[in-house]
Amino acid sequence: ETTTVSTPSMDIQAELNRRHRAAATTVAGLIIAAILLSIVAFLGKGYFTQQSNPPLEMALMLVILFLGLGAIVWRRTKFGRMRLQDIGSLEGPPGLLSTLEKTTIQLAFFGATIAAIGFIGTLITGNEGHTYRGTAIALVVLIYSYPTKTSWNRLVNYFADSAEAKPTST
Repeated sequence: ETTTVSTPSMDIQAELNRRHRAAATTVAGLIIAAILLSIVAFLGKGYFTQQSNPPLEMALMLVILFLGLGAIVWRRTKFGRMRLQDIGSLEGPPGLLSTLEKTTIQLAFFGATIAAIGFIGTLITGNEGHTYRGTAIALVVLIYSYPTKTSWNRLVNYFADSAEAKPTST
């Protein structure tokens, strides 16, 4: 009679698979949503009334630029080596996976917000170019934030191994 005992590494791998799938599905869904906004803007361009509003258009571009650059800074801050090392040491692999998932979803919402702001600009001004520019920048942010399983696996293995190799003081 053989019994299978789940090892921590199997539990970690199952958790990694679950969290990665959730994050990847969210990012992919938001990529599709951003593209759909551009399609709606393209199909509806005959129904929009052109209303030039230079200050609003400049504000839209600045907000989109700010959010795009903010997403890069956010990712670099949240995925900083020292921060991940601290999380790996204090919370172990489950904490690391939670951080990877939450940060990826937060970055994806930066991209979704950019696409939505571009579409709202189109609704207000009637210029579908706002949606196209917003979607282009949103896609860059969303693709930049798309999680790869190998990188997550490598991070968890690296920071889990370094946390286990360190002696704990009591």
